Amino acid sequence: MSDEEAGSMDRPDPIGVGIQYNPEILDWFPFESLAVDLFEVLLDPFMGPLDSPYVFLPGAFEKLMALKERTPLLAHSNYGCDFGFGDLDRTPAVRRHVPMTRAIGSPWVADHSFYGDESWLDIWSSPVQFSRPEVQRIAERAARLQELYGVPLAHENASYYLRTPGSTMREAEFMAELVAASGTFLHLDLHNIYANSLNLKGFSTQEYLDTIPLDRVIAVHLAGGSWHDGLYHDWHDSPVPEPVWEMLDWLLERARPGAVILEYQGRCHHEGTRLLGGDDESMIVADLARAKAAWTRAMAPHGVAG
Repeated sequence: MSDEEAGSMDRPDPIGVGIQYNPEILDWFPFESLAVDLFEVLLDPFMGPLDSPYVFLPGAFEKLMALKERTPLLAHSNYGCDFGFGDLDRTPAVRRHVPMTRAIGSPWVADHSFYGDESWLDIWSSPVQFSRPEVQRIAERAARLQELYGVPLAHENASYYLRTPGSTMREAEFMAELVAASGTFLHLDLHNIYANSLNLKGFSTQEYLDTIPLDRVIAVHLAGGSWHDGLYHDWHDSPVPEPVWEMLDWLLERARPGAVILEYQGRCHHEGTRLLGGDDESMIVADLARAKAAWTRAMAPHGVAG
């Protein structure tokens, strides 16, 4: 697929700084009292089962619409099976996430560049194969998926521990060619880049940032993680590390993303994840304040509110 053949959409306008609305910490974290510009909604926890008549779980849509009365909602698809090898129209992405994204009025949707199919959803650390044949195969699916969503589709870079066998390209090079071929965008997870730099020999954060097309970055994730069994994990259970803040400042000096989003969650990644609780509220609020300060510092000269 050539650049001319790829579907194209306009970049969304900047919104500001927000946090991922994660059901795992709803029991103690006061999302509704936060001074944020947006909430990012993980679609999977609110999704009706594929063998049910429900697009949303009963009551979920009403809950999200009440949240939307005070701030915009952004859609994020985790387990959409978008880039596996099955029929795209049968994936959760098309059957559930597309109508959900349209229903909540999200200005764009983010997804993970993971493999996955109906029988294999253990995909947190299973990135796609970084090769040119896969650029073309995935670009065709991505362009079609973006057309179905009707809003920009932004690919999130993965945290992983080994590259998928058969990879012949660096991840950043792969992502750059993917968005060029498909007309889609990037959701840049800075903590995933940081985690990979700690776990993968020869992985350079600066080389990654220098390679990706910054004009295609429309959203940014910030998070913290933990060391476990000799590896650093993207577990969203700690404050944002200093090197991630440095990457954010570098990025905001050169790019105009639509949003910066903080992530925190419970133990869905691994039992070794630190279980967050009420004592962590101050950590989250402090990270949010620092992200808003970075946004304002970078965007104010360009007339962008935050």
